Formats: sequence, structure tokens, C-alpha cells
Amino acid sequence: MADHRMTAVVIVRSARAGDDEAIDDLIVRAFGRHDEAQLVAQLRRDGDAAISLVAVADEAVIGHVLLSPMSAPFRALGLAPLSVAPENQRRGVGAALIDAAIIQARHGGWSAIFVLGDPVYYGRFGFRTDLAAGFLSPYAGPHFMMLPLEDLLPATTGRIAYAAAFGSLG
Repeated sequence: MADHRMTAVVIVRSARAGDDEAIDDLIVRAFGRHDEAQLVAQLRRDGDAAISLVAVADEAVIGHVLLSPMSAPFRALGLAPLSVAPENQRRGVGAALIDAAIIQARHGGWSAIFVLGDPVYYGRFGFRTDLAAGFLSPYAGPHFMMLPLEDLLPATTGRIAYAAAFGSLG
């Protein structure tokens, strides 16, 4: 039997102060625990939420992505976390958030974005493990990737670090 429910229009926009509670609730539902929501709250308190975008459908926050500044040999951001409400996963919400975040990072003059995640998923957006391999990080390994936002980065090696709030993530 065909599903005739209408698909809601999803809008991606910058997060606003009034979205904080909805974002926190969404993150807990998406991850099934509070650690990532506490991380996002700490990044906001520390002023490290460089890019914070939400996906909204029918006035409800159904997705969120946060990018925070990293210590690196060039202007870099760390993408984490990406959260989508369980009932809206596998519908392109996460992809829409990542696409919008990449555009905003490019317009903001950032040089690269690092992410720790599934290489197949993030590879669709141009993230590559080989480009991150030369950088020293506690997250280095087969799931650590980089997306360059410039044609030629000033460095291909060096030490990088996520914002301080990541040190408390369990």
C-alpha cells in the first residue's frame, strides 16, 4: 500500500538563541544519551559555535549541525555533532545541513573542515581520510577526514585540536 502522507518542507537556517532547548532535546533523541547535547551546550557557552544550523519542518527542529573552530596550521573547523531526529533520518536532512554548513564555511573564509565519522557517508561531500592523515590528532585514524575549502592549503601536516569542550566528551 502506498504512503500518501505529505512530506513537510524542510528549511535550513542559522540556529537562534530560542532554538537551544529544541536543539538539546533533538540531540538527546538522535544519540540516545546526553553527552553530545552537553558538548553543544558547552561549545555555545564557550563561544565556540562558529556555525550552528538547524533543519526545521512544520516549525519543529528536526536536525542540527555544529562546526567549531579548531587549533590548526590554517583556519579550520570541526564538524560535530550532526543530529537528525530518528523519524527523519535517511531523508536527506543531514545532507542538507552538511551542504549548507560547507557553503557557510566557504563564505566565512575557513580553509578546511575536519570530521570524525563514516567515510562512505562523509565522502559524498568531499571529505577524505587521506587528506587528514598527515595531521596529529587524538582522533586520527580510518574515520578521521578533512574537506579542504581552498585549492591549496598552506600545510598538509601539523598538530590540530578540537575546541576545549571536546575534552569532556565521553
